[in-house]
Amino acid sequence: MASLNRVLIIGNLGSAPEIRTTGGGQTVATLSVATNEVWNDKAGQKQERTEWHKVIVWGRQAEFCGQYLQKGSTVFVEGRIQTRSWDDKDGQKRYTTEIVASNVQSIGGRGGADNAHQSYGEPPVAEPVGMPVTTPSAINDVDVPF
Repeated sequence: MASLNRVLIIGNLGSAPEIRTTGGGQTVATLSVATNEVWNDKAGQKQERTEWHKVIVWGRQAEFCGQYLQKGSTVFVEGRIQTRSWDDKDGQKRYTTEIVASNVQSIGGRGGADNAHQSYGEPPVAEPVGMPVTTPSAINDVDVPF
C-alpha cells in the first residue's frame, strides 16, 4: 500500500523569516505561519482558532524567503510533515513537528502585496493518480479566510 505525506497551507507569517547558514554552507529559513479556522458554535456565536505551524525551508527557497517575505506576508506552503527528536540539556527527550517545505509562494495580502505570486520551489512533481490538482496561482485573496 502506498502512502502520502503532503501538506498544503495558506497563512500569514507571524514574524520575519529566521535565516541562517549551516556549517556545510546550506541556507535554511524557519517560518512561523498562522492559519485560522472560523465557525459558528451551537449557539450561533462566531468562534475562531489560530494554529501555528513551524515551516523549515532549505537552499535557494530559504534565500527567497529571506529576501521577499516579512512579518504579515501571506504565503502558500507545500511540503511534508516531519517530527524530530533530541535530548535537552537535562537529558529529557524533546520532540518537534514541523513542515519541511518543497514550495513557498508569496500570494500577496498583508505585507506581501508588492511581491504577489513570487515563488522559488522544487520542480513540479507528477500528482498521484486520483488526487485533485490545485495550482497555487489559482488562489486569490478572496479565497483566503483572513
